[in-house]
Amino acid sequence: MSQSQRFLVTAVHSRRDGLGSDGMQNGDSNDSSLTERESTVPILEYLREPNRYGDGIPKESSPFINSTDIDKGILYEGKNLALFEEEMDRNPMVSSLLNRLANYTNLTQGVREHEEAENNEEPRKKEIKAPRMGTCIGVYLPCLQNILGVILFLRLTWIVGAAGIFGSFWIVFMCCACTLLTAISMSAIATNGVVPAGGSYYMISRSLGPEFGGAVGLCFYLGTTFAGAMYILGTIEILLTYIVPSAAIFKAEDPSQETSAMLNNMRVYGTCAITLMATVVFVGVKYVNKLALVFLACVILSILAIYAGVIKTAFNPPDFPLCMLGNRTLAWQAFDVCAKFSTEGNQTVTTQLWQLFCDSPYLNATCNEYFNLNNVTVIQGIPGIASNVINDNIWSTYGSQGEMLEKQGMLSVPASEDATNTGLPYVFSDIATYFTMLVGIYFPSVTGIMAGSNRSGDLKDAQKSIPTGTLLAIITTSFIYLTCIILFGACIEGVLLRDKFGESVNGNLVIGILAWPSPWVIVIGSFFSTCGAGLQSLTGAPRLMQAIARDGIVPFLRVFGHGKANGEPTWALLLTAGICEIGILIASLDSVAPILSMFFLMCYMFVNLACALQTLLKTPNWRPRFKYYHWTLSFLGMSLCLALMFICSWYYALVAMVIAGCIYKYIEYRGAEKEWGDGIRGLSLNAARYALLRLEDGPPHTKNWRPQLLILLNLDLEQNVKHPRLLSLTTQLKAGKGLTIVGSVLEGTFLERHTEVHNAEQNIKSLMGLEKTKGFCHVVVSSNQRDGISHLIQSSGLGGMKHNTVLVAWPELWRQTDGPAGWKSFVDMVRETTAAHQALLVSKNIDSFPTNQERFAGGTIDVWWIVHDGGLLMLLPFLLSQHKVWKKCKMRIFTVAQIDDNSIQMKKDLQLFLYQLRLDAEVEVVEMLDNDISAFTYERTLVMEQRSQMLKQMQLSKNEREREAQLIHDRNAAAHSSGTDKLSVAPEGVHMTWTKEKITAERHKNKESLSSEGVRDIFNMKPEWGNLNQSNVRRMHTAVKLNEVVVNKSQDARLVLLNLPGPPKNKQGDENYMEFLEVLTEGLNRVLMVRGGGSEVITIYS
Repeated sequence: MSQSQRFLVTAVHSRRDGLGSDGMQNGDSNDSSLTERESTVPILEYLREPNRYGDGIPKESSPFINSTDIDKGILYEGKNLALFEEEMDRNPMVSSLLNRLANYTNLTQGVREHEEAENNEEPRKKEIKAPRMGTCIGVYLPCLQNILGVILFLRLTWIVGAAGIFGSFWIVFMCCACTLLTAISMSAIATNGVVPAGGSYYMISRSLGPEFGGAVGLCFYLGTTFAGAMYILGTIEILLTYIVPSAAIFKAEDPSQETSAMLNNMRVYGTCAITLMATVVFVGVKYVNKLALVFLACVILSILAIYAGVIKTAFNPPDFPLCMLGNRTLAWQAFDVCAKFSTEGNQTVTTQLWQLFCDSPYLNATCNEYFNLNNVTVIQGIPGIASNVINDNIWSTYGSQGEMLEKQGMLSVPASEDATNTGLPYVFSDIATYFTMLVGIYFPSVTGIMAGSNRSGDLKDAQKSIPTGTLLAIITTSFIYLTCIILFGACIEGVLLRDKFGESVNGNLVIGILAWPSPWVIVIGSFFSTCGAGLQSLTGAPRLMQAIARDGIVPFLRVFGHGKANGEPTWALLLTAGICEIGILIASLDSVAPILSMFFLMCYMFVNLACALQTLLKTPNWRPRFKYYHWTLSFLGMSLCLALMFICSWYYALVAMVIAGCIYKYIEYRGAEKEWGDGIRGLSLNAARYALLRLEDGPPHTKNWRPQLLILLNLDLEQNVKHPRLLSLTTQLKAGKGLTIVGSVLEGTFLERHTEVHNAEQNIKSLMGLEKTKGFCHVVVSSNQRDGISHLIQSSGLGGMKHNTVLVAWPELWRQTDGPAGWKSFVDMVRETTAAHQALLVSKNIDSFPTNQERFAGGTIDVWWIVHDGGLLMLLPFLLSQHKVWKKCKMRIFTVAQIDDNSIQMKKDLQLFLYQLRLDAEVEVVEMLDNDISAFTYERTLVMEQRSQMLKQMQLSKNEREREAQLIHDRNAAAHSSGTDKLSVAPEGVHMTWTKEKITAERHKNKESLSSEGVRDIFNMKPEWGNLNQSNVRRMHTAVKLNEVVVNKSQDARLVLLNLPGPPKNKQGDENYMEFLEVLTEGLNRVLMVRGGGSEVITIYS
């Protein structure tokens, strides 16, 4: 922090017997004066919003905000801060904040009792001691213990022998560079605030979000679990190969069966070991933690013994001879003397080695051809650091499975056939060796860098200890590994290095024979260190699983969050032991190592990603105390991790990625929603901002146009949605694509109704979840419904992501509403969408629309294309047909021909147009006669105008208006029923094709009907008909005639789409407009009235 950034805290002290807030002295108090003292104090490093702890609720489990353990009675004392009195329940005073900061501590997982157990012991709650561990004990030594382990003792010499000093150096360098870069990223994340118990999982999940955090957390758990299996297999291998080989249960009768017998022994003893270790962890984890220093001492002593042995070889190399036949290495187990003959007295006799290669002990016996052609020699297995053996071990010597170990540069006479080598005492390679495979086997030896961060709750100063201790441990272990590679290559013969199990030195551990003072130092030390590492894995992995389960991000894992009364994860321990048993059944250390390498590499990769992401996003909360990081280093570490994954094993890498991807999608689909302020959310915000800025300000191209919907919902008094099917229609229309904004309006002021706004949003979001409507919710409060709808139409959306279509339900009860506000609001909304160049969809009888679970087995979607306003009418049925509900419905398009139109040509043109649009639909052209206006039309117009005048002149009460509206509605229904009787002959007037002769005949027929009954009807017209507004009469005539045609053709259709006519320019006729729409859609089940936005939304071009 720069010197210019200084924080002042004003500490205001008051006495209870002092002055009141008004400055007047209280009558019953002693004379005293108000004392105020300002002092500049350090503000502590935490004066920002604390990290979330993943409980999913607004109140966080932290000592800073919304703490529940504060005595509300003493929260506010004195009156010097009376100005902030009403805010004290939400915003604590700085003095109480600093007091809680000083007393804040984190509990670790697995060492102390968990918070849950302590909260249950209310009568006598144990006092939590402040953490005291420093950098060395808390971070450096645990990391050292976890990094140095089984691979160092059992496989490093073999890796040096196969890859050579140069290849081994690169293997170690790549792996150590990967962990070093990861440690730098981890240090930055760990010092960016308090890291509670949970360690690495907490860092990753809170940096990358619940989806990535859960996926990587489970991968890290699997890696830790398989690491336990690897350590147990290493323990059993040391036990059965180097300590008590006679304890093997399965014996190999034939040398070719030795591998399978060894694997079976590993399975049996490994299962017993995992059972025993799990029992120890279950009974008393504290003993495991106490023995950690003992295990660490074994590791350190073993390494010191190795260095001491190397120094000793400079002047006194150990005597470990190797028996060579030609250039082939012999397994020195079945014979005592490395020679073909020996002299007993004055006689030359054959040795045991002779009998292994020949069919009899006699000199004239038939022997193996290679045995006859080559001599038997003895060389030193450890010639010492002063020899030139380093020159022979610089380069790699890879081999295939079953290949004999041969010393390069040694004289050998090849035999004509080698088919009889089976059963001979040669040393064979058990597996094929190549560079990428050795990387996968070696990488687990550099894991364990998270040991310090996992103990973050134990540390006195985690933000200082974690970076320092982890980086020092990595540098130390890297130095040990690199120097061991060089020293092994400089001291040990190449064929002995490649002898994995020490068969050429009578079954001794190769690294053990180098050590001083005795090979048993390494054997016993490695046995206890691997055993301790296995116990540590069985201790840490269940607690990691428990942390994931308690976060609740993976629902089916919640059972593993429970445990014993003191919080010990019993169920997670059982799961860990079960997964460990899978690794035990694999039985091969070389096969298990690449598996856990994948999981650890994936974990490290996402740690680097988290650091790079936070650095590039430059979020205000990203302020690590560790300054020696850069996003390029994190990106390099991430790339190196990914490369190492595929170098180790490309198919294991793909499997690990698939597992992580499946977990990610599962958490995304079913997991609990968490807001942790993670980097992925920040990345999404940045990407959204970038995309919004890139979007063109103007309308999109026709090819990119899709309905971006604003759905206007009506809510009842309890803020529940009145028409849920409107969201069902939205889902069917959108299929999760494009923008969807669900809006609603509450009348009043926001200050009075902000709680109801929250409830309404929650109800709408829950309904959107049930209907699988993906979008946003926006509830506004306005003084009246009309203004609120206008605000939504104008302001919803952001930048280029604004809605272009409004979807509403038809106001079914517009006649019964209290006053004209209901239908006037609807008509004004139609005008405003037109002014805003937005499309409008009005669904009538919305409650009869299908749910998302329904499936239509057939039927039609009928489109009545009367006027062209952009092509939205033809696009909507195509979008609906993409959903399962409407998939089997066929599309029919009807258009209306006037008397002067050529209907045949219209049909051909429309069919060609639909073909070019790539739409499959039936086409029909309907011709409407220019008939005289019927009496039914006059009656409907008269009733409409009478009702309008009546409501204007009379101030009716609400009940009277409803009765009047119901009376008029019944009267309309009766008139319509009489009119429908005439509809039975109406189809005679509907023809498919107009010709010149038909037009003349129709006009002549109209004249004749006018001269007889028509003239009589005109003369018998009611007097009030003459006073009707002729514009209203014509509009009503269009609505009635068009309704007759639509009902005749589409009464059984699943859905009818037709053009929504615009409202009149004169607002005096708004109520009549509503009546016209009612007449237009009478007798239809499901209707979607469509009004385009004025721009083309469909094109014939690609």
